[in-house]
Amino acid sequence: MTARVSHVVVEADGGSRGNPGPAGYGAVVKDAESGEVLAERAVGLGVATNNVAEYSGLVAGLEAAAEVGASTVDVRMDSKLVVEQMCGRWKIKHAALQPLALRAKELAGRFSRVTYAWIPRAQNSHADRLANEAMDTQASGDVPAAESPADEAEQLSLTGTAPSEPARASSSAPSDRVAPTGWTGASGTPTRLLLLRHGQTEMSVDRRYSGVGDVALTETGRWQAQAAAKRLAEMDGVRESEPVVVASPLMRAVQTAQAVSDALGGRVETLQTLRETDFGEWEGLTFAEASRRDPDVHGRWMSDTSVPPPGGESFDAVYRRVRQAQEQLFDRYAGRTIVVVSHVTPIKMLLRLALDAGPSLLFRLHLDPASLSIADFYPDGNASVRLVNDISHLR
Repeated sequence: MTARVSHVVVEADGGSRGNPGPAGYGAVVKDAESGEVLAERAVGLGVATNNVAEYSGLVAGLEAAAEVGASTVDVRMDSKLVVEQMCGRWKIKHAALQPLALRAKELAGRFSRVTYAWIPRAQNSHADRLANEAMDTQASGDVPAAESPADEAEQLSLTGTAPSEPARASSSAPSDRVAPTGWTGASGTPTRLLLLRHGQTEMSVDRRYSGVGDVALTETGRWQAQAAAKRLAEMDGVRESEPVVVASPLMRAVQTAQAVSDALGGRVETLQTLRETDFGEWEGLTFAEASRRDPDVHGRWMSDTSVPPPGGESFDAVYRRVRQAQEQLFDRYAGRTIVVVSHVTPIKMLLRLALDAGPSLLFRLHLDPASLSIADFYPDGNASVRLVNDISHLR
């Protein structure tokens, strides 16, 4: 028996309906050679985050692998965050995850070898099913008797709720999540936009107008994209089972979005309406060069959003197409978190829409390369801007 199960595969998953919200995990241990299922775990966690649930699934899977006598373990998960952190490539900054990560490392140290690999969600369907069964059972009030991988003190620090309380809290607290049939429905879960400007390009280094011209990221810009991707992957509520990453079709945005998509385990969609302003004949010029070339037009352009650059596009025109982009995103992904990778002007327009502000905002707001802004849009028409031009991940 020991020889037959000396090498196993652990597939683990976790989820949270609300993030934080009612959470659960699933883990399955399989014989690496035959694929035979040797053990399964499915436990509700009460109220917790996605990342806590993912780590709890990993811990449970490693515990089950030890119980069947394994010496070599191949861990497969669709959580890029957990895999990268357990491999030591990403730091574990969130205090809620540190006790579980330490427990996982302690368990891993008992085996002769443990490897970690990211797999797409479709290849993790067994563990995903177990996690959802755990959450469904928990919601019905029939909480499994299996023990959570975190002890009481850890669970209190991770979820903010004592282990005996989650079932009561989740069953008595009303949920505001609705099935969105349109953007004008009843108030409910917001659509969260994580607005990420692309990384540095040669044009941004020289402070030149860079519109629809297709320029690539610099080496620094690629590093900025990786840093932003890591930041997003470590944020609670961002890494969904099928992350939504939408970008401008211009190369600098797609390159930045691809780094994010690689970190989150999703794919990049492009939306033409998220492209940068067409600066026309000013493309490639500095502010001073454009001002000298067309002093009258440039002066009016700096204060009047209806004035286009010669051969280019006015800010009013950009505003109209960004509103179209917003409507498209809300129609497809209402109530979800969307990473939008775009440019200065479209991001300013989305923030303007969230703030219900006038056009003067465009001239008073600064956005750095690879900066992050966050805006929540609610189905009842309200909105909340939670962050603007954050570059803490670049320091």
